[in-house]
Amino acid sequence: MAKKTLKKKVQAKPEIGKFAAPVVDSAKEIWLAGLGAFSVAQQEGGKLIEQGNKLFEKLVSEGEKLEKKTRDLTETTVGDLRGGVESRVDSVKQQAVDNWDKLEGIFEDRVARVLGRLGVPTADDVNKLSKRVADLSKQVSAMSKTNGAKKPAARKTATKAKTAAPKAAAS
Repeated sequence: MAKKTLKKKVQAKPEIGKFAAPVVDSAKEIWLAGLGAFSVAQQEGGKLIEQGNKLFEKLVSEGEKLEKKTRDLTETTVGDLRGGVESRVDSVKQQAVDNWDKLEGIFEDRVARVLGRLGVPTADDVNKLSKRVADLSKQVSAMSKTNGAKKPAARKTATKAKTAAPKAAAS
């Protein structure tokens, strides 16, 4: 029986070899296809990396152009806005100055009315009075020049009267 078993085993190997050959050939082809895929992937990967670098450089260049364009547009817009704001600020300043001047005028008028009611003379009244005093001073000076001798005598008489009055009161 042992011989039969051996025969069966020897006979079984060639039958398995017939079935295994296509599987082994198929596995070998799959292995070779994998190696080919790996080789192609390396070659294509190098190309892709090169293309990726070129694409990256192109994207950087486009980004720089877009940044410059945006910056220029922004500066123009900001300049326009700044000009508009400055003109509005100037307008508001002028309006504030005008309103302040009006308020100052109203305040001055009201203070002048109150002072007038209280009988306080205005600057115009004081100026008129000063002019009149100056005119009267000129007239007095002119009169004193024409009556030069009489004026000192009047002083002596007044002085004698003052000194005589205390003596009379003492007696």
